[in-house]
Amino acid sequence: MKFISWNVNGLRACAGKGFADAFAALDADFFCLQETKMQQGQLDLEFPGYQSYWNYADKKGYSGTAIYTRHTPLSVSYGIGIDEHDHEGRVITMEMEQFYLVCCYTPNSQDGLRRLDYRMKWEDDFRAYLQRLDAKKPVILCGDLNVAHEEIDLKNPKTNRMNAGFTDQERQQMTTLLGSGFLDTFRTLYPEQVTYSWWSYRFQARQKNAGWRIDYFIISERLRPQLVDARIHTDILGSDHCPVELELK
Repeated sequence: MKFISWNVNGLRACAGKGFADAFAALDADFFCLQETKMQQGQLDLEFPGYQSYWNYADKKGYSGTAIYTRHTPLSVSYGIGIDEHDHEGRVITMEMEQFYLVCCYTPNSQDGLRRLDYRMKWEDDFRAYLQRLDAKKPVILCGDLNVAHEEIDLKNPKTNRMNAGFTDQERQQMTTLLGSGFLDTFRTLYPEQVTYSWWSYRFQARQKNAGWRIDYFIISERLRPQLVDARIHTDILGSDHCPVELELK
């Protein structure tokens, strides 16, 4: 079974940059999107054989998530059940027979770390939400989690320390999540591999491969025997992020 996650940084823009071709080529069972930046009715983008589910931010042109699926879910929920967190369209949870699939666009701590305190509250509440799901059945979490966990996960760790996405606090939150019954699929399979999933639009960062790995598939540890592969599709353009993939048997 194949899962794709992609921060499209504006689906309407990405749709004009080959999104449909990439979608067809990746040929996934579940295709999760973050940062769709749109409201209901702004784009009619359906694919034969897929159902789609959307969580829109209250604020226009901001955040937003979506899941395309070939498989009919038992249920779908939006947000994490906490009003403080549930107005930005950041989470979709799809309950399947054998697992929960959670598509997430984690809040950015922003310039000057002005949203870091909120981010810490989000991390604690979101981890508790995942643990509640995991108590019922295994969890597959994917998305732009807005943190490079280890120094290997970004090109310039020394100069970026304590910048948004590479603060000690954010990295510790990822360590805590992984210590509570979850694993980072890509790093589990490829502990030494240097591959990024996001590049700034500035300074020709993508051409220079000065990137960050901030897009993840995180799974419940008990799914480890089913883990076949985790890939990062650096060759696929259309956004400042590239798609990441999970394959489970």
